[in-house]
Order: sequence, then C-alpha cells, then structure tokens
Amino acid sequence: MDATQRREELKSVFAQASGCTRCPQLAATRTTVVFGAGNADADLMFVGEAPGRSEDEAGLPFVGQAGRLLDELLGGVGLQRADVFIANVLKCRPPQNRDPQPAEIDNCRGYLMAQLELIQPSVVCTLGNFATKLLRGDPTGITRIHGKEEVRVIGPRAVRLLPLLHPAAALYTPANVDLLRADFARIPGLLALGAPEQPARVEAAAAEAAAAAVPTTPGPGPDPFAGPAATEPEPAPQLGLF
Repeated sequence: MDATQRREELKSVFAQASGCTRCPQLAATRTTVVFGAGNADADLMFVGEAPGRSEDEAGLPFVGQAGRLLDELLGGVGLQRADVFIANVLKCRPPQNRDPQPAEIDNCRGYLMAQLELIQPSVVCTLGNFATKLLRGDPTGITRIHGKEEVRVIGPRAVRLLPLLHPAAALYTPANVDLLRADFARIPGLLALGAPEQPARVEAAAAEAAAAAVPTTPGPGPDPFAGPAATEPEPAPQLGLF
C-alpha cells in the first residue's frame, strides 16, 4: 500500500469514527469525535489519553494548556505539529474528564490500531499511563518507565516506543517539566535510527487489520486530513495540520 492509499484509508477510518456510538455514554455527552490530527505520513506519533473540554469543542487533540506545553516541547527538539501525528486512546471526551473505563478502551482501540498501521510511524511516544499500558500490553506505571525506549510490536508493526509523562501532569507538578524535556531530548536520536526491523508480511497484515478493525457508520466532524496533499493543493485547515 503506497502513501496515497494509506492516506485514503485513514480518511475512511476517520469518517467511520466520526459517527461511532460504541460507547453510549460518551456518544451522548461528546460535542464531537476527536480522531487525531497531523501528518498522515509522520515518522513520529504521539498517543495521549482522551480529549478534554477544549479538544471536545475544537475536534482536535491537545489544543488546551497541555497542548501548548506539547508545542513548546516539540519546538525544543526542532519539531512542530506539522511534522507529527497526535491521537488519543479514546476519541471521545469522558464526562467530567474522568479516567477512561476498560470497556471504552476496548471499544476504541480498533481506531488507534488502524491509525498506527496506516500512518506507519517509526517512533511512537505514549503520553501518560493509559496509552503506555495499552500499547506496551503491560501494567507498569509511567513513573517507572518514562524515558526508557524499547522496540515493541504493536499489531503487525514494530515501532520504537518511548513512554513519556503526560503534559497535563507537568502543569500541576513543575518538576515534571524538566523530566519531560529530558525525555523529549531522546526523540531526535530515535528518529535518526529509522524504523526497526519489521515482522514478516507487515503490509498485508496492516491492510487487513485496518479494514476489519472499525465499524462502518460515517458521520460529520472536522477533517484532520483536509490540508494539501503533494499533488492536490487545498486550503490549509486549522492548526496547519494535514
């Protein structure tokens, strides 16, 4: 599957997620589904926990205070949002910003797996406990393993996984900002290594998994891929992400 095909498949998954009602409480209380946004061909992907109020209103991830800190941290290693893709474990805001529930994580994980398989990042940074535990398949808490990179097979693909503290945690504990900066400093070196060796038949397995992982109910929502493709110029969307 080439880059153009992967982008079109990702748009299809986005349309399907936009009308999702797998979690009735979340579907009833959300303003919009926050699918994710950024570069659909990114080598670096961030996975957070769930949208907050600002994200629920905007339909885009990390646009509140935690998002501003994330922008600052990216700038500190010579990157910006247009270079990466940002998503969450949950695509809908939990009421009152409560923790995601296990059934909600299970209901939503197919969308995240499809994003990982179609974007094909070489480096994945998990932000906080929920994303780290889900993608590592291990209950070890983020405070024990933040900043410790490893190669993990997620679905059919191997990635360089770097667990990070969630930026929201640093807003309440200033010392965590220094820890985040130190861990972010590892990212350029990981990107320079490129993708790790892949398991056999990755492409075929990724295409099959992406097609089967999600429901088929389309719905409205802000299109995070509405920006310009290389050969089809279009107006840039909010935040300049594509």
